[in-house]
Order: sequence, then C-alpha cells, then structure tokens
Amino acid sequence: MQVMTPRGPALVEFDEAADPRLLLVLTHGSAGGVEAPDLLAVRDAALAAGASVARVTQAFRVAGARAPGSPVKQDEAWEIVLREVRAGRSGLPLVQGGRSNGARVACRTARAVGAAAVVALAFPLHPPGRPERSRAEELRGAGVDVLVVNGDRDPFGIPDAADAAELVVLRGENHDLKRDPARVGEVVAGWIMRYA
Repeated sequence: MQVMTPRGPALVEFDEAADPRLLLVLTHGSAGGVEAPDLLAVRDAALAAGASVARVTQAFRVAGARAPGSPVKQDEAWEIVLREVRAGRSGLPLVQGGRSNGARVACRTARAVGAAAVVALAFPLHPPGRPERSRAEELRGAGVDVLVVNGDRDPFGIPDAADAAELVVLRGENHDLKRDPARVGEVVAGWIMRYA
C-alpha cells in the first residue's frame, strides 16, 4: 500500500493475523529498511502471537534519503500514514514502534496517533561518543508504556530503566540487534500482547 504524505509516498507492507487481537506498526532506522533482521523477527513473533503487523517504509527512505530531516516534518508524515493504516482496523488496539530513529518517531507520536504502547528497538539514547546530547526525554515524553530493547554494546548508549516501562538489555548485541533477532522477536511479542 502506498500512502501520500507531504514528503512524498510512504510504503506499507501488511501481514495479517488470522484472527487479529492487536495491530503492530513498525518502521526502520535512518539508513535502514523494513527488512532489518530484528524487524522481521518481531513481525514473525507478533504474527504468531495474534497481532497483525504493518511495516512502514517512510517517505524519506522511499525518496532515497539516508537522513529523516526535520523531526516535525517526519512526525507529520508518520501521523498521516498511521491514519491510513488504521482505517478499517480502528477496533484493534495499536502498538507502534521501530528501530533506532523509528523508535524515536514512535515515541514522539504515540499520543497523537492513539497508540496504547511503543516498542523501541535500539533506541539511540545519544549520538555515539556524545552522551551529553541525551534523547531520554523522547522516551519519558511518549505518554504511554514503552518497551526498550537495546544491546549492551550499543555505541548510541542504553537508556535508563526509569525512562521506560520496561528495559531489556541483550548481552552481546550491538545497535543492529542482529546477533539473535529471534530473541528480540520473542521479547517484543511477549510484551505487546498485554495490550490486546
């Protein structure tokens, strides 16, 4: 499905559960895509648990850009996409999330789109080597429960447990969370279904 936004088209790929109890919407990081191993593992585990899953390639990535640009414009485009994704599925509870930059978008827009919770994979707490530029306020400001799944070797830092409803730190994982993506999927699926 293609959704037109002020930044151009975004692409949405749906995987429908047979009898869905929840809608999970996921997106990618700044330079990545929706085929990232952790996102695919989360999709598979969530489908098995009874959630329909939409993976969104944001307009800036469809256009070939590697950086999202203005957070305000990115969030505006995300909210438009979410309205379209939820059309016809308004009876399902919504959990939204993403990896890295996508986790930031999910936190910033959670209340505006009516999300019950947020999944933040590899939340980039700060730019590498710049801990003074913390983005913890985005986690604290989500206004809904946030699950953070980070690796213990992430150069973007690890959020504080007090800044999220739940923090899971996976040993041996880096920012890409691709050492054991099935474990990432298991953690997320177990957590999100409490909102179904």
